Amino acid sequence: MSVLIEKCMSPCDSLTVRSLTVADRDRWDSLLRSLPQGCFMQSWAWSQFKQLEGYQIFRYGVFEQDTLVGGCIFYFYAQAGASQGHSASLLLAPGAPCFLPNFASVGMKLLMAQATQLAQAVGAIACRMEPLLPERADYLQGFVRAPVDLLPTETLLIDLRPALDEILQAMKPKGRYNVRLSQKHGVETHFNQELQAIPKLYDLFWETVERQKFFGEPYGFFINLCQSLFAADMAEIGLATWQGNPLAAMLVVYWGDRATYLYGGRSAQHPQVMAAYALHWAAMQQAKARGCQIYDFYGYSQQPEHNYFKFSQFKCQFGGTPVTTIGAQDYFFYDRLADTLIGVLNRVMV
Repeated sequence: MSVLIEKCMSPCDSLTVRSLTVADRDRWDSLLRSLPQGCFMQSWAWSQFKQLEGYQIFRYGVFEQDTLVGGCIFYFYAQAGASQGHSASLLLAPGAPCFLPNFASVGMKLLMAQATQLAQAVGAIACRMEPLLPERADYLQGFVRAPVDLLPTETLLIDLRPALDEILQAMKPKGRYNVRLSQKHGVETHFNQELQAIPKLYDLFWETVERQKFFGEPYGFFINLCQSLFAADMAEIGLATWQGNPLAAMLVVYWGDRATYLYGGRSAQHPQVMAAYALHWAAMQQAKARGCQIYDFYGYSQQPEHNYFKFSQFKCQFGGTPVTTIGAQDYFFYDRLADTLIGVLNRVMV
């Protein structure tokens, strides 16, 4: 479904908002890469991946005259009955909105005016945004804390700006020891964008899913994801092998000054060679060589009851700084919400 949204002018500013076209792709991605809070899930390539996954995509830019100063990509997956007002479908915007300094307040009003019209057109009851902010911003007035997050709200960041020997020295003793142990065992690492590497990544990912009992995406998801990101030079698959056997794999996403460890897995075989330690250390070096300043472990938690805690015990061996963001925020379109509730009550009473 395509929805035409008219150009809108703020009464108190020269800002306008309009749908982004393919011609805007490069400057949209350039803007996001330049912002500290710019998220790869707002990139053009990621939106193409989500389109392959069945989402409707709505890209909006906020402009000061012809200069792009901010915006948002909304993702929408219609639930059954959404067009009749019977379903609680949401507009989703992970890692959004993004603005240059001093444009967020007015720019957000313009975006939400568009979101309100869009919700009416597609049948959404709310907009769920999750800007990567350490503190709640004033422009989120009217939003409430969402019950479910779109992104991990806590992560572990490794500073890649120091020299490699300093990064290694900043690890915990166990992490540093295991990295060196993997080198003594002769673990080899490789990074590439070859489609033939996807089955190796997925096999090790799925083995980890079954062993540790967490949700795992299907193989087709990885095909769509890798093809979309490889085409934009946004990601690589990393493999760690020992004596020809693949023992650990990962998918690393590069965006702006950050490399993000998005997915990974390891074999239960030959744990003594510390293949996963070798792979993450190699990934940090690879990211640094590509100009990244941050290595992001993505999901992380210091709380023993959290699902990420077990993974985090491994991740924290590399040192780093835990960072927490505000989490997902919901803005309800109350007219749409009322229609949905009426639809549900009518169905119950039939």
